[in-house]
Amino acid sequence: MSNILLVTSSPRGEASHSTRVATELADKLQAALPGSTLTKRDLVANPLPHIEPDYATGIYTPAEARTPRQTDLVGVSDVAVDELFAADHIVLATGFINFSISSTLKSWVDHISRSGKTFSYSANGPQGLVTGKKVYIVLASGGIYSEGPAAVMDFAVPYLKSVLAFNGMTDVEVIRVEGVGMGEDALNAALAKAGKQVDTVAASVAGSALPAVAA
Repeated sequence: MSNILLVTSSPRGEASHSTRVATELADKLQAALPGSTLTKRDLVANPLPHIEPDYATGIYTPAEARTPRQTDLVGVSDVAVDELFAADHIVLATGFINFSISSTLKSWVDHISRSGKTFSYSANGPQGLVTGKKVYIVLASGGIYSEGPAAVMDFAVPYLKSVLAFNGMTDVEVIRVEGVGMGEDALNAALAKAGKQVDTVAASVAGSALPAVAA
């Protein structure tokens, strides 16, 4: 049985293109994987707290020695980490905000990036511990940042790919919903292109989920 984790972070609610496309992808992944479960984490409705002193010290304090505040904050992080490890397919949705990701998604990254849990250090350098996952990044932007002169201002995809890889997640596919602020025709074209990519992903997953047939 496969587990799917959907993480949405746009403050635009139902008007969010990243949330819409990511939700469609998660639903189609679930349909393509019979018996799979879907866990939804809405970082706008239930934002994770930004990193603060009690959290920063609490994660390095033995559980029995933590203050109640430290226990609460580390517990919130532990739940997010557990969701991550439990997932086989992870869908991350964000709008392109000031050339990067939403602050709510950044807080999620901060909570799931844990030394000794999701990555470790050794004589050979850092090693990611969250392996065997497929990650889909759904990024919506008003302009075009995948190519052209504005590509150098895309700090969202390079950052997410880097931090995910640091934690062990290297199988990452990006679905862009870009140019949505460039007029109705551009918006419709962006949604259509993203929709085709979602369908292609779902079909590929459904095909890989079919049982092997003996020759």
